[in-house]
Amino acid sequence: MNTERLYRVLLEPHISEKVSILGDESNQYAFKVARDATKAEIKAAVEKIFSVNVEGVSTLNVRGKVKRSWRGVSRKKNWKKAYVRVATGQELDYMVTD
Repeated sequence: MNTERLYRVLLEPHISEKVSILGDESNQYAFKVARDATKAEIKAAVEKIFSVNVEGVSTLNVRGKVKRSWRGVSRKKNWKKAYVRVATGQELDYMVTD
């Protein structure tokens, strides 16, 4: 795969209470990814950027929230989330990359 494309697949880590619990219990991490990214591209990107072995990738499309105010109705953008399971004994450090 194209190296430049791999760096555009992962947009940012998704940090929440649920993801923190998943990281401790089952060695899973979550990322916001490009909407057209495939599971194979996500796996390759995480393995290249963080130098870990990825065991599995699950993806889901998140619908943007509808916001209502006295001015009218607006909607946040839809986005894609990926849960990545890394091999036992390995972990991701978001602050340190290659």
